[in-house]
Amino acid sequence: MEFRLLGLVEVQDERTGLRIVPTGAKQRALLGALVVKAGHNVSVQRLIDELWGEHPPANAENALQLHVARLRRLLSGVESRSVEQHVQHPWIVTTSRGYTLQLAPVETDAARFQHLTDEARRILPGDPEQAGELLRRALSLWRGPALEGSVLGDICAGKAAQLEEHRLTALEMMYDAYLRTGRHGEITGELVELTTDHPVRERFYDLLMVALYRCGRQAEALRVYERARNRLVRELGVEPGPALRGLMEAILHHDPALAAAAGPRPAGPVPAEPVAVEPDLTADDAVLPLCEEIARLHRRIERLQQEQNQLLSRFNELTASTAQRVTAGAGLA
Repeated sequence: MEFRLLGLVEVQDERTGLRIVPTGAKQRALLGALVVKAGHNVSVQRLIDELWGEHPPANAENALQLHVARLRRLLSGVESRSVEQHVQHPWIVTTSRGYTLQLAPVETDAARFQHLTDEARRILPGDPEQAGELLRRALSLWRGPALEGSVLGDICAGKAAQLEEHRLTALEMMYDAYLRTGRHGEITGELVELTTDHPVRERFYDLLMVALYRCGRQAEALRVYERARNRLVRELGVEPGPALRGLMEAILHHDPALAAAAGPRPAGPVPAEPVAVEPDLTADDAVLPLCEEIARLHRRIERLQQEQNQLLSRFNELTASTAQRVTAGAGLA
């Protein structure tokens, strides 16, 4: 039996194909919290906080017991329909302090996802093609937002955020693997969507710029940098990090390190890949974005210096005023 968190919280018996989705957000939240904390005791009070937050019912402990009893029946029902299951497994154990779900690490889709991404990360430098396939399989396990449909208290909300970060990292690794195998022409559209959906995640801009450059679309790659910079400044008030700035400079100077990685080659001679020409991008045009950025940085430094001088001047005025008041008070005394 597999407990599934990568989407709507549910249980599936893979032997029979039976799939059970707990009814009600609180039932799903209870199951999600116990699965997240599998093998560890979860106190009654923490589960009450998870299900009801700051507004628990007057009989919260009794209400929790009722939800646990329903969840036990649900899990027992899944097992009873399995033709190969003869001894029921006591999934939820009551302890003196709360409840524990007894669960092996491999019994969740989240664990399978993590195993596949860890293996892909290990082999990515030497076998990017196989790594890309493993990451594609890992990402196919996602059916929607993690722990979807549950009341997200601290336990479920924290795990959902962690899993979403792992999903985005897996996407970054997968497209990195595709670039390493020469598939840059296939992924530009998908990367454009990712930069739109995650406008402050610099790695997606990085991958898109490399893909465009390798397609011979240097001007578009540079415009992606400008778009990334504008979004970061507007959303976060920060400039792009050194990796993205370094990539922009590498593109401007046609750094040989940006050349497309060699993918599997068919038998016989392979014609050179056509490179799109950008007639509207002269050498001066290419350098212009970098010059404009340097000028903007100089202006920003000057503004910061002026603000610092104004604050220092104001501080000196306040100090002098305070000293005068103290002296005048001493004279009156």
